[in-house]
Amino acid sequence: MRRMFLAGAAAAVGVLAVGLAQPASAQAVRGVTDTEIIIGTYTDLSGVTVAWGVNNSNAIRMAFDEVNAKGGINGRKIKYIVEDNQYQVPRSIQAANKLINRDGVFLMIANGGTPMNNAVMPDQLAKGVPNMFPLTSARSMYEPFHRLKFGLVSSYYDQMRSAVKYLVEKQGKKALCAMYQDTDFGRDVYDGVRDQLKAMNMKLAGETAHKPTDADFSASVARLRDAKCDALLLGTIVRDTNQIVAAVRKIGWDVEIMTQVAAYDSAVAEVPGGVTEGLLCMTSIEFVHPDDKRPAVQAFLKNYKERYGREPNFAAQIGYTAAQLTMEGLRNAGRNLTLDSFIAGMEAIHGYKDIFGSPPMTFGPKIRQGSNMSLLTVVKGGKWELVQPEPLGY
Repeated sequence: MRRMFLAGAAAAVGVLAVGLAQPASAQAVRGVTDTEIIIGTYTDLSGVTVAWGVNNSNAIRMAFDEVNAKGGINGRKIKYIVEDNQYQVPRSIQAANKLINRDGVFLMIANGGTPMNNAVMPDQLAKGVPNMFPLTSARSMYEPFHRLKFGLVSSYYDQMRSAVKYLVEKQGKKALCAMYQDTDFGRDVYDGVRDQLKAMNMKLAGETAHKPTDADFSASVARLRDAKCDALLLGTIVRDTNQIVAAVRKIGWDVEIMTQVAAYDSAVAEVPGGVTEGLLCMTSIEFVHPDDKRPAVQAFLKNYKERYGREPNFAAQIGYTAAQLTMEGLRNAGRNLTLDSFIAGMEAIHGYKDIFGSPPMTFGPKIRQGSNMSLLTVVKGGKWELVQPEPLGY
């Protein structure tokens, strides 16, 4: 028995020694095998933001399937798992636990919702799972700095700072006012307005805050008109954007109105009667129309519609770009894919240009937001159109 025990122990030591002697590529890496990389997403597939979650994750899956059909990345194909969070924090925590602890994902991409990401990230990052390009434009997706947090493009905050600078320097506005939701999202917009005005030695001429469920803005609009505002900056989404613009038009108030990417939706541009005609918006990525002539864009539109039976929306474009950037980082990591090599691969991306004409994106050892530049658009003839092709900053 003693001889058998000693022989077994020696064999075990031998196996351990062999394991330690193996190269890093053969070591166990969460979500990575010789043939596969597991990537996960929790997003809204059946809740109040379903149009964003479904289209976004669909485009990501299409991008991954396209590269898989060509043999994958450095010899590995991507396995993509999507969980429905119904735009709820508890369901997001549950979905993230499954993806991390049961499915063993290497990274997570385009997780949906600001409060959902904020709730999940502490445990996710502690377990060494990167949070890539969440489906939100909140600053907390890349601030404070963490090596595993990557934001895609300009935040609500960035967009409003660029908007204020444009309105003051290019249009000569002197009395800027803000109307915003009394939420984390709305306050992020408000912070951008306030901070840029402060940087230009100016102050808000007036402001109002409202609940997301409010529907009557006549009193708020009248109060800001009486304050002699010459520009309104909106921290609103779709419904309240349309209601505020309608209230402004109803009283015949001739004031410039500027919003941000949360309102950059066809439901705003296409309001019957041209109510939103002339509305300005700072966005992170330009929404492409079916008549766009660029071959890569036409291929994206055609493939998406053939695959899913519908036109891709703005969220689909964001998802496609997010997937392409993530795959670029995986390619840069090489065959020896580890968490460290992937982070280095992302940090090697400089001046990346997507197929949609977005501002160039750059990452680095201390850079976790691809771009803080914004594109100025306007509602013209029921569609969002670029005011100028050059992106704006602050």
